[in-house]
Amino acid sequence: MKTLVLAEKPSVGKDIARVLHCKSKDTFMENNKYVVTWALGHLVTLADPESYNIKYKTWNIDELPIIPNKIKLSVIKKTNKQFNIVKSLLLRTDIKDIIIATDAGREGELVARLILEKAKIKKPIKRLWISSVTDKAIEEGFNNLKNGSNYNNLYKSAFARATADWLVGINATRALTTKYNANLSCGRVQTPTLSIIMKKEEEIKNFKPQQYFITKFFVENLEFTWHDKESNSTKIFNKEDSDKLINSLKNKNPTVTNISRKSKKLYPDKLYDLTTLQRDANALYDFSPKETLSILQKLYEHHKILTYPRTDSRYISTDIIPTLRDRLKAISIGEYKKFASKILNNNIVTNKSFVDNSKVSDHHAIIPTEEYVNLSNLTSNEIKIYNLVIKKFLSVFFPPYEYEEVKITAKLENEVYICTNNFQINLGFKEIFGEENNEKRFKNIHENDILQVTSYKQIKEQTSPPKRFTEGSILEAMENPIKYMDGNNSLNKTLKETGGLGTVATRADILDKLFNSNFIEKKDKYIYITQKGKQLLNIAPPELCSPKLTAMWEQKLEKISKGKLSDTEFIKEIEEYTKSITEGIKNDVKKYKHDNITNSKCPKCNKLMLEITNKHGKFLVCQDKTCNTKRTIYLNTNARCPKCNKKMMSVGEGENKKFICSCGYKENLNAFKERKKNSQTISKKDVQKYLNKINNNKEINNPFATAFEKLNLK
Repeated sequence: MKTLVLAEKPSVGKDIARVLHCKSKDTFMENNKYVVTWALGHLVTLADPESYNIKYKTWNIDELPIIPNKIKLSVIKKTNKQFNIVKSLLLRTDIKDIIIATDAGREGELVARLILEKAKIKKPIKRLWISSVTDKAIEEGFNNLKNGSNYNNLYKSAFARATADWLVGINATRALTTKYNANLSCGRVQTPTLSIIMKKEEEIKNFKPQQYFITKFFVENLEFTWHDKESNSTKIFNKEDSDKLINSLKNKNPTVTNISRKSKKLYPDKLYDLTTLQRDANALYDFSPKETLSILQKLYEHHKILTYPRTDSRYISTDIIPTLRDRLKAISIGEYKKFASKILNNNIVTNKSFVDNSKVSDHHAIIPTEEYVNLSNLTSNEIKIYNLVIKKFLSVFFPPYEYEEVKITAKLENEVYICTNNFQINLGFKEIFGEENNEKRFKNIHENDILQVTSYKQIKEQTSPPKRFTEGSILEAMENPIKYMDGNNSLNKTLKETGGLGTVATRADILDKLFNSNFIEKKDKYIYITQKGKQLLNIAPPELCSPKLTAMWEQKLEKISKGKLSDTEFIKEIEEYTKSITEGIKNDVKKYKHDNITNSKCPKCNKLMLEITNKHGKFLVCQDKTCNTKRTIYLNTNARCPKCNKKMMSVGEGENKKFICSCGYKENLNAFKERKKNSQTISKKDVQKYLNKINNNKEINNPFATAFEKLNLK
């Protein structure tokens, strides 16, 4: 008899199979003890409404709400073949039990259990719970398998969440779409996220700039700024008051009343979770959250050099401590080597700032694995993300940045002026980030010295409005949406503990959905709410526009996962709530107006079409949801302009397709193909591989060798 191991993805399944010494059998791997197979993410999902009754295939407001007696499951069509393979293996008579090896968390549990449920499998279950897919982690995981029944309540919680989102999302979306004849999707996470963006818009709109003045005087290279004696503010909102200060500085000399010196320390930041890494990657490299997650998945699954990326923790647990030395040895390469060696040559010291079991939920922070790293195998974008993680990891082992804060206080006619400078004492962890020591010091100045003012300045400024969200900062707002809620300590605490709106794994997809539905748009790097988005918030059920709903659900889902609340009881509440919001939408008297309507008529139904712009390009779509007609105006491409190197867009189809750049350059399809055929492009990855071979004195024998010989690689 054998044990079947069910992984979430092929790459992980094959890693497990290799560690277990299984041999390939076409669509799975096997030996005399194990059969290893895999899903492709979700293979089974909650069935569409038409699965319950064919009448639901047509969207009709009079048929709402749709509340099935029992939730059905359906196999996802595009992965139907893989489901049948997994099912046939599960039903084999020589399979005595199953090890669930999907991602360790609520969603991973749902992936596996839905497959088992749909295949009607009742065999005993064990659970593999690991945070990285290195050989060592897999071996340790198999030596410490958990009883599958320990995770039954986690599955009930996951299924209850999925059912609740289905009931509310399906009914609210169909009700809004059919009532207003517009493509209006609505959901527990996406609509509150849209509401947060709208509130930021209102803050900016209602902001009234105020003029203020800052008064300074200079003594050679020292800069003194006026401070209010009571509030310590440097802003003067009355010009006359500022003018008086400037006049008082003419032909007069301030007196030094105090010099204070304080030694201060700045400690390294916490390790990365997914959200903070997505935020930094967006700020530094303009990567979208989805791009960052995709790169991380490759570094985790394919290269195996980073741990599980979909984590909301910025700490590691104590069981990771014995592995730290091997992780540091693995990254002792290139620019990281000298820093890793410093740590390895001393005793590795850990502390509560990054090791805390109580702050690790399903997965610890993103850190390197024990796998050796070959940077030449990584793309330039993979190196950027890997570099962020490694430097953050190294920094927590380094001492704090130490500096001396020197503050000189001077007075003139009872007004206070302060000059403050910080001087580095010990770079500490900042050395990792390329900073250098600054030994600049004040000249000798003592208390009661009379200062000779060399110049003075009145600076006119305006208060700044709040900054719009970027794709990085909106993730932080989704993770911690408390400031956008009315004060309810219990709900605020729940949102904080459960990670806010959505999960680290789903937030990127939520943003994509908002962009693709034309509820938000991106200008430069900032997010703007569209007129369509504003109208949705006006007509959507108010509870669905607030993070409160998520908080209330998560409180109950947490109780279900701990066996303190029945999942059936929770679903009954959601059904009643669904009936309530559906009736509310039906009876609402508010209006919706298409703001992007054009004069172009739909070739099928003759109704006017809407113009939609998203990150893929610009399109015309029929305003009638049931018609589904769509025409492309232009598509954004990755093809680069030969003149300015910007990305071009394509217009037209087939042989009539043209490539156009914003700089004015144009070329037809044949010219484009010919240019690409004649151009010889060599990637940075190929260059790095070539250089590595030179450094290792290896024989060069590859199709790029001739091209490399002509390049100046210095």
